[in-house]
Amino acid sequence: MTDHDLPTHPTDDAYDSPAFHEAFFALHHGLPRQGPGSDATTRHLLSLCGPLPRRPRVLDLGCGPGRSALLLAAEAGAEVTAVDLHEPFLDELRAEAAGRGLSDRIRPVVADMGRLPFPDGSFDLVWAESSAYCLGLDTALRTWKRLLAPGGTLVLTECEWTDGRPSAGARAFWDRHYALRPGPGNLALAQAAGYRVLGTYRQPDSDWDAYYGPLRARAAAVRAAGDPAPALAAALAATREELDVRARHGHEYGYTGYVLRPVTAGDGGPWRVRPETPADVAAVRAVNLAAFDTPLEADLVDALRADAAWLPGLSYVAEGPDGTVAAHALLTRCRIGGAPALALAPVAADPRVQRSGAGSSVVRALLGAAAERGESLVVVLGHPEYYPRFGFVPASRYGITAPFEVPDEALMALVLDASGPVPAGTIGYPAPFGV
Repeated sequence: MTDHDLPTHPTDDAYDSPAFHEAFFALHHGLPRQGPGSDATTRHLLSLCGPLPRRPRVLDLGCGPGRSALLLAAEAGAEVTAVDLHEPFLDELRAEAAGRGLSDRIRPVVADMGRLPFPDGSFDLVWAESSAYCLGLDTALRTWKRLLAPGGTLVLTECEWTDGRPSAGARAFWDRHYALRPGPGNLALAQAAGYRVLGTYRQPDSDWDAYYGPLRARAAAVRAAGDPAPALAAALAATREELDVRARHGHEYGYTGYVLRPVTAGDGGPWRVRPETPADVAAVRAVNLAAFDTPLEADLVDALRADAAWLPGLSYVAEGPDGTVAAHALLTRCRIGGAPALALAPVAADPRVQRSGAGSSVVRALLGAAAERGESLVVVLGHPEYYPRFGFVPASRYGITAPFEVPDEALMALVLDASGPVPAGTIGYPAPFGV
């Protein structure tokens, strides 16, 4: 955790007082890390970035005492601007940088990572280990993108569900502090925000041990020293709860590193992806007519547009450099065991641009839009060789079935938000599907 990442609900008055914050920071000062991580993980994420300039300009956000900043300066030859709101952490970084002879390469800055004072395009690498969730992943992806120079890379780590059905105990803790998503939902958000994914890395349990081991020892020493003041007692209780949840439910969540680069015209096609507008109706029909052997899919889109299942903002198109619509994808409301879900259908690309990335681009953006608006589950009936690239898995894993006979591998589901139970049962499609 960074100085922003207190393990408490931000509206809880008992934990939001200055005294609690002071006690929390006192408990964490001098620890080697303020969040799960390791030098090995930092090096691995750095290796996924590809070639960097000889002296890359790096922005380390939520740097804490600066373990990553020090490594990036020493091993990547970087000029590191290290940002945190808590001055004592930056003092620790200054002292360590001086001791390692790196003071000329590390510039500590007190700043809010949501209101950064740097011009657009200032950095070759924006680095954020265990800090993006201070803003929320969707906000961080949007806010930090402008800071990247052409060809620049964003590296961040995000805590997410690793179990498709997280337990009530795990959800009870995390729902109070931060709404975790499963990995596919986070990938969809990144792609919808206009990034291509250079690589991902699930952090090992040893990264958590590197953080929690020293923290556990510090908390035990403070308790052994005698009755703590009320604020320190509250900080100890919050820390103990966090440690206990990890011990019981650590197999259900974890940190994943994402290495991202803004999409450019040369990255798989010059596709601009956006929501459908009324002016696109005829072009969307034309794409579906061209993509399929019969007019059934084009007629289905028109019928769904007039149906209660239609959700404004969840029909997306990809357009080429000349502004013509080249691909289309649609999500509409369905039901699974009575619970709301989304059906992805149809997905169409003009035959002239198939295998160019137009279809994939529009699907990723559409799934990202669904995740951002809080939708939790998407089902699709389609090619099992195609849809797993977006995170879809056989729907049977969740007890989801079709209202007609279908090969198991062809009916797939994507959980965008696992904060609640995944519904099971038979899919109830909108009436225009005719099933």
